[in-house]
Amino acid sequence: MLEPVKFSTYHGGAREEGLLDFSASLNPYPPGWLDEMFKRAKEISNRYPYYERLEEELEGLVGEPLIITAGITEALYLLGILALRGKKAIIPEHTYGEYERVSWIFGARVVKGPNEPEKLAELVERNSVVFFCNPNNPDGRFYSVRELKPLLDAVEDRGALLVLDEAFIDFVKKPDSPKGENIVKLRTFTKSYGLPGVRVGYVLGFEEAFRSVRMPWSIGSTGVAFLEFLIEDGFEHLRRTMPLIWREKERIEKALGVKSDANFFIKRVGNAEGFVDAMKKRGILVRNCESFGLPEYIRFSVRKPEENEMLIRAFKSMRV
Repeated sequence: MLEPVKFSTYHGGAREEGLLDFSASLNPYPPGWLDEMFKRAKEISNRYPYYERLEEELEGLVGEPLIITAGITEALYLLGILALRGKKAIIPEHTYGEYERVSWIFGARVVKGPNEPEKLAELVERNSVVFFCNPNNPDGRFYSVRELKPLLDAVEDRGALLVLDEAFIDFVKKPDSPKGENIVKLRTFTKSYGLPGVRVGYVLGFEEAFRSVRMPWSIGSTGVAFLEFLIEDGFEHLRRTMPLIWREKERIEKALGVKSDANFFIKRVGNAEGFVDAMKKRGILVRNCESFGLPEYIRFSVRKPEENEMLIRAFKSMRV
């Protein structure tokens, strides 16, 4: 009676203990208030987690109207309910796989295109939905508003919808982000606070539409506690830790000949599966990019200095 969806995606993050995990692209510096946050989550876990007040306070901090979701993942599924049924979904090649999975689940017609704004713009039709990850996962390329302009113009002129995934924008040194009536922006704290188990993100654009289909209590008591401490912190944690990550990013770029605008890199290694296994033997986990359609590439993130040094030595020992 119920048939499974015949499309799956693979996500990074360690599934086994004892490895230094470079496969998940997270801030390696946890907030200093974590213990207090989890204590607070325990205190409020015996009540339903309402967070309307916190949503208003976060709006004040971000400076734009928004709606809180359980990370970008919930936002993508809410988008499926609101916008994808029977539509043309335009998805760049070599990007986050969940866009395609959600599109198939909600019956959209998937069309793949180049991961370049100008070329992708040629595929935009009236009422189509365009997904764009900025900076892109897995290569870390960030496009400025000026570079996005051909795509922005096409979306506006043809009455389409642009879904802009800005999951990693906090890691970009000088980011800018477009505004427009045809744009939905998805953001998350999962990456920039290094807490993938705490599912809290937000949507900018069409807030009331998303609120109308949002699942009640989706972020749970831990998410509510996280928001309380985040708002009190006022993003000070990001201001303190991002320069540390940028400094290490530049060191890795020089040492390994890679480049990125985000906190992760891809590198061509030939046989990615074999390379991942060889790195595991050195106690290091990197991401096989086969699920992105790049079987000769691996992805790895920026961690703390001493950990990055181990990664660099491992790369050099393998002569890559």
